[in-house]
Amino acid sequence: MTDSKVKVLASVAIALLGFGCIWYLESSPAATTSASSHESEPQTTPLEKFSEAFTLRGHSDSILAVAVSPDGHTLVSVSGDKTIKLWNLDTGKEIRTLVGHSDWVNSVAFSPDGKTLVSASTDRTIKVWNVDTGKEIRTLTGHLASVQTVAISPDGSILASGSWDQTIKLWKLATGKIIRTLKSSCDVVNTVAFSPNGKTLASGNYFDSSINLWDVATGKETKTLRGHSEAVSSLTFSPDGKTLISGSWDKTIKLWEIATQKEINTLAGHASKVLSVAISPDGKTIASSSWDKTIKLWNVAMGNQIATLTGHTNRVWSVAFSPDGKTLVSGSFDKTIKVWHFASR
Repeated sequence: MTDSKVKVLASVAIALLGFGCIWYLESSPAATTSASSHESEPQTTPLEKFSEAFTLRGHSDSILAVAVSPDGHTLVSVSGDKTIKLWNLDTGKEIRTLVGHSDWVNSVAFSPDGKTLVSASTDRTIKVWNVDTGKEIRTLTGHLASVQTVAISPDGSILASGSWDQTIKLWKLATGKIIRTLKSSCDVVNTVAFSPNGKTLASGNYFDSSINLWDVATGKETKTLRGHSEAVSSLTFSPDGKTLISGSWDKTIKLWEIATQKEINTLAGHASKVLSVAISPDGKTIASSSWDKTIKLWNVAMGNQIATLTGHTNRVWSVAFSPDGKTLVSGSFDKTIKVWHFASR
């Protein structure tokens, strides 16, 4: 076992001992952690012709999360090397490296206006950055263990963070002040996602494999969704807010109807843990990445797999679509980021 793995497993044991939770982690890095009921209609984009455009190299450790700016021109990646890198998505050139975290950077999110970046780290902190200058604006402290996931509300006012300390915290993004803390029933929070209207927050859990839905205004839990048999690793809402998509270590992706809070479909095809899910801006295509080193594309309306993208040499930890839906980016434990373009680009 590498020194970094020993360090993380030790920090987890120490952090959770005081909470009285008895638990087990597989020999893996920090658990991460960021489809609608359309009428059946033909897929209009030739996703089978999706191809790799270029590979970005520069990180010295695993890529744990990727995100694309709202204008589609900037890619951000975060890594086990403790850094955040900004890349020009059009040229593949590195713009700058942000340094400040003292441990793995697990998650990253752009504000809706693209001017602010938020990162979460195993060092128990969240950092807020100015995208144009690369300068740190502030550091948010309050979590008692690794911060696994961050998401920003659609109006840009609220930041949500999920942690191994079994809590979700809501912060005012403009000031860094805590609004409230949501308690997640003695379970590790792997992933959080806001609904498109910003009224609902979804969170995914490690141990009981459940998904919690929260009322953002009141902080009250409104529903627990159960169906996965292993850790929930990734969540995203469909653009119309009618469906929640979840990826799990049980190798499946599930679609949940928000109105009825019922499971409406399960997508199976990966040979190992699903680590990340993303949905195209038109709501027609889901991308999923896996421990099996592949990315799969799924037709939402039909519920079938339409393509498998290969090229990474290790588990693919994160995927994200560009705002126009014509580009997909992926980050892997092989220390690379791949940029994939549709043939129609």
